[in-house]
Amino acid sequence: MFRHVVMFKWNDDVTDEQIDAASAGLSALVEVIPEIKDYKHGRDVGVGDQNFDYVVVGDFDSVADYEIYRDHPAHQEVIASLFAGRLADRSAVQYETD
Repeated sequence: MFRHVVMFKWNDDVTDEQIDAASAGLSALVEVIPEIKDYKHGRDVGVGDQNFDYVVVGDFDSVADYEIYRDHPAHQEVIASLFAGRLADRSAVQYETD
């Protein structure tokens, strides 16, 4: 199993409505990208001051399946329309898991 984890810090002017729209956009990807095996995402609960604001964790059978997701037009549209220009920071890691 191949896991993709990405964390975001939103710009200070990003609204709750914009974050909700980003969440809905991410949730919709599961319906159109069959290579996604498991997909979780959500807001940080605010326990730590240095935490990122939002996380996405996606599981795929292989690196190739992840690359299909990464490059899929629906995913690229979510990035362009709901994330681009709204992020102060982004960090990601991919790793193999059981």
